[in-house]
Amino acid sequence: MTSAGPGNDPLPRRVVDALRCSVCLAPVGLAGRTVRCEDGHSFDLARQGYVNLLHARIPSGTADTVPMVEARSALLNSGAYAPLADELARVAAPAATGLVIDAGAGPGYYLARVLDAAPEATGLALDVSAVALRRAARAHERLGAVVWNLWEPWPVGDGVASVVLDVFSPRNPAEFHRVLEPGGVLVVAGPLPGHLAELGDLVLSVDERKEERLETALGSLFTRVSRVDVVHTAPFTARQVHDVVAMGPAGFHLDRDGRRERLDAAEGRGVTLAVGVSVWRRQP
Repeated sequence: MTSAGPGNDPLPRRVVDALRCSVCLAPVGLAGRTVRCEDGHSFDLARQGYVNLLHARIPSGTADTVPMVEARSALLNSGAYAPLADELARVAAPAATGLVIDAGAGPGYYLARVLDAAPEATGLALDVSAVALRRAARAHERLGAVVWNLWEPWPVGDGVASVVLDVFSPRNPAEFHRVLEPGGVLVVAGPLPGHLAELGDLVLSVDERKEERLETALGSLFTRVSRVDVVHTAPFTARQVHDVVAMGPAGFHLDRDGRRERLDAAEGRGVTLAVGVSVWRRQP
């Protein structure tokens, strides 16, 4: 992964061209460190390089917190989820000829891996957590980061993306379809029932009908072209066990029911990464 260096534009040109004003939906331009539309609505880039296009506070508990982002970044950087990142790059890179939008990008780990495998592509990281996007904005030199609520219509033009990634994130099928170019590819990664099973109730259980619900949600707009299960078991260090719990909602409850002691006891235990990765082609 590479970060933006001195002299680089604060947002890649392809990202700016794809964005729309979140107030009036007009195209935007970049003047210095300000994103501005022709009607005068403007949004300043944060010091860390991302731009927040929200114009309302999000409900408490919606976005990842500082401790959650720190835990997620530490776990990803440890290589624990590298088999998943490798598979995402393998299936996404051939279609990544233009803009790649990561919906719920977090710190940008997976998007950066895809960009490393697709040298002609540019990345747009969307996430509701400004804390996470502070890291995403610096995850790769061909990546721009924008704070947005994925449940709302995205401030992105029609048909601007060659690939949309959705990795452990909320799914907005109508927006996936709208922003993808004709024949564009959606890559979805979600946990299988055996994911992190060795940690028991320290993590949230996986809905057994998740795959069925995915097919129902996407089937009218996309055609599934492939599916691979990434299953990998490896011993976790004490830090990895802590981080995999702390990066999700269960992290809010670490002081209940002797959970911290149970985390320590799980050190060295084999933990299974079990994720389904499916590729979907946009229907006309």
